[in-house]
Amino acid sequence: MTALGLLYPGHSGEDDYPRIEQLLGSDIRLDVVHTDIGEDAHRPEALREMGSAARLAAGMEELRLTGAETVVWACTSGSFVYGWEGAQEQVRALARVAGMPASSTSFAFVHAAREIGVRRVAVGATYPEDVAALFADFLRAAGLEVVAVRSSGIVTAAEVGTWGEEEVLTLARAADGAEAEAVLLPDTALHTAAHLPLLEKALSKPVLTANQVSVWEGLRLADRRVNAPALGTLFTREPIVQV
Repeated sequence: MTALGLLYPGHSGEDDYPRIEQLLGSDIRLDVVHTDIGEDAHRPEALREMGSAARLAAGMEELRLTGAETVVWACTSGSFVYGWEGAQEQVRALARVAGMPASSTSFAFVHAAREIGVRRVAVGATYPEDVAALFADFLRAAGLEVVAVRSSGIVTAAEVGTWGEEEVLTLARAADGAEAEAVLLPDTALHTAAHLPLLEKALSKPVLTANQVSVWEGLRLADRRVNAPALGTLFTREPIVQV
């Protein structure tokens, strides 16, 4: 059994994780612990507070009891809002508190893009424009070329969590362009686990989504690969474990 820990802020799109766990099958368990979201607002100051060391440490107190082997801070905006260096320090601090390998969804996107061999990406963000721009800056700091950014201007995770397949597909299509080798949907409040096959078929290219890459990153930290095509191109790369 490989147990992956996920620190998830508040309640919005977390039911993606039981769905992903089911699609992974095999002997993988996803342990989700909810951290205090504070103010539900896609504003830089609120996001920095949501991703503060104190809030993550409080979540780790509960997660440590689950027997998780790795931990991912499953919040994209609550990590990239610190910038490249700040997000690295956030993960280092989390690893020290957790006593296990740690990462965040922001770094998961970078590692996932490298895994599937893409450099030019388009971003379909639910966030306001200023927050979406911070994510694009983070990706550029990692060496990726951001060819397009589409912002939906949504302030709260609660609203994002109400989106269904049609809204997700519309966002992905709006962000996509001929130059993009992949489309990235960065909000963990967005339900995407059920829509990955449709998204990739509609766009004819890989689609990376926040909850998908968060789980993949936890597996990467645990040195596990799982072949699960229902979770998109990212989960069809040279598997060690075949489902």
